[in-house]
Amino acid sequence: MNKYVFNARDIAAYLKWFNVPSYLEVTYMQYFFSVGKKILAEPLTRDFEKFKNEVYRELYYLWANGFEDDKSDISKMPAEGQLSLICDQECINLESYMKLITLHLIFSRYLPYVKINFSGIPFSLGIKCDFTQYEENVCKVFEGLNLTCTDTFGKPFDIRLGVPDELLCVSLNDQFKKRMSGDSDFRMLIRNKEMKHMQELKEKSLEIFGSMNKDLKAITAKAKRRAKASRDSNKQMKQPKGAPRNIDGEKK
Repeated sequence: MNKYVFNARDIAAYLKWFNVPSYLEVTYMQYFFSVGKKILAEPLTRDFEKFKNEVYRELYYLWANGFEDDKSDISKMPAEGQLSLICDQECINLESYMKLITLHLIFSRYLPYVKINFSGIPFSLGIKCDFTQYEENVCKVFEGLNLTCTDTFGKPFDIRLGVPDELLCVSLNDQFKKRMSGDSDFRMLIRNKEMKHMQELKEKSLEIFGSMNKDLKAITAKAKRRAKASRDSNKQMKQPKGAPRNIDGEKK
């Protein structure tokens, strides 16, 4: 079976599904583009600007179709009339969901696995087919997306034996991990981008609120001077103790 390579719509769906902030979208795209043919369709690896424009175009179409975040209906991820490339057409929602999981494992290189109970997925994803057919498609998606799994105790589990009613730890297979091992640490790219963004926000805040603080300090200082002048004036008007005055203002 041929291994699946991702397209611009897959990348756009990942950005939507995992709520990637708009200021980090280009950073994610740069990382994907840098990995290149290992995961991307070959035409998308030639020019970054074209790749970026394709992803932004798909982001719009996903948004227009109602696919906005992790609460969106997974059936709105494929384009209308799109053919399933890994699974049977009846299980295209499984294919879409597992593409997002695989992308997350690729982006989060140090995430060892994702826990999934495959026996409950047909109901949550709206898959309407025979369970035997569904199990066959789970095997197809594992092979097509370079995935493997273990049970919760870390023992290898052969998904070809059937889908159990329990959590499985899904991860990238060893062969695919070796192919990805030479790539840069994406976490550092994101961390540097976020630190730069926060520094820019801090500088803008200082520009806006710094002048306000100066004005506030000037107003406060002026108010203090007025209060002091008022106190000094009141002290001058007070008569000394032990010197009562009569009605005419003369000392008794």
